[in-house]
Amino acid sequence: MDATTDEIILNFRNKFRIYKDGRIERFIGEDIVSPSPDSDTAGVRSKDVVISPETGLSGRLYLPKITHSAAGKLSFLLYIHGGAFCIMSPFSTIHHNYVRTLAAQANVVAFSVHYRRATEHLLPIAYDDAWDALKWAVAHSGGDGPEEWLNYHADFQRVFVAGDSAGATLSHSVVLRAGIDDGVNRGSRIIGMVLFHPFFTNDNPDELIEIIFPSKSGLNDPRLNPGADPRLRRLGCGKVLIFVAEEDSLRDRGRNYYKALKESGWGGSVEIVETEGEGHVFHLFDPESDKAMALMEQTVSFLKQG
Repeated sequence: MDATTDEIILNFRNKFRIYKDGRIERFIGEDIVSPSPDSDTAGVRSKDVVISPETGLSGRLYLPKITHSAAGKLSFLLYIHGGAFCIMSPFSTIHHNYVRTLAAQANVVAFSVHYRRATEHLLPIAYDDAWDALKWAVAHSGGDGPEEWLNYHADFQRVFVAGDSAGATLSHSVVLRAGIDDGVNRGSRIIGMVLFHPFFTNDNPDELIEIIFPSKSGLNDPRLNPGADPRLRRLGCGKVLIFVAEEDSLRDRGRNYYKALKESGWGGSVEIVETEGEGHVFHLFDPESDKAMALMEQTVSFLKQG
C-alpha cells in the first residue's frame, strides 16, 4: 500500500480527519438514537423517512403532542444540522434531542434533514439535498403526500427553516433559492429563518473548504459567502433571526451577514442576538445551561409569532 494513503491532510479540531486519498475519519456525532414512534417523555413522536433510495437522502420527522384543543394544523420546521458539512446527523444524540425539544416547545412539526456529507460527497451536493428535502416536504401541502403526519398536521403556509453552523449556511441557500424561484410551490410559504452560529466564509483562506468544495469561485462562491451575492435581497422569507456567540471564531461572519442583509434591499425584518462568553454551538453541547435555555426561549418565541 502507498504510504501516502495514510497521510493526514486535515485534522479538524480533533472532530474528524481527512486523509490524502479522500477518506474521512469521524470522531463525533456518529452515534444513532432510535426514533420514538410512540410519544416520548416530551410528548413527541418521531420516525425516520427515506426521501430518495437512489441518493440516500433521508431524515427524521417529529410530531409534537396533538391535543383536541389545538386549532388547525401546526407550523412546519425544516431543520438542517451542522458539522462542517462532514459530521453529525439528525440521528445523533445531540441533534435528535435538540430538534425534539424544539418540536415540543414551539409546537411545530419538524423534519431534520440527513444530507449527504463530505468527503464522500463533495459540495455542492449537500445544498441540492437540502433543497430537495424542502421540496419533498412541501409537496404534502395538498394533503396527498406519502407521509400522513405531514398531510394531516403540517401547515405549509407557515414554514420555517433553521440550521446550525454549516446547516445555517445550507438554510440560507434553501431560503434564497425559494425566493429566486418565487417559492417552492404554490401551496407553501416560508415565514422565517433561524441561523445558529452560521458557517459562512470570508476572504480568509479555509483549508477545509478548499478540500470539500472544488469551486472555481472559491471562498467568494455566493453559497458560502452570501454577503457577496447581489441576489441577497430576494431572500424568500419575511423575517430572520441570527444567533452568534462572543467566543466563536465565526461570530463576525454572522454579524457581516446581518449587515449585508439589512443593506441588500430585502424587505423583511432581521434580528441578531449575541451570547456573551460562549463558543460555537454551545447550546447543542450544553442545552441545560441558562444561556442555552435563553436561546431556546428566543427561538421558540420566533417560531410561535409567525
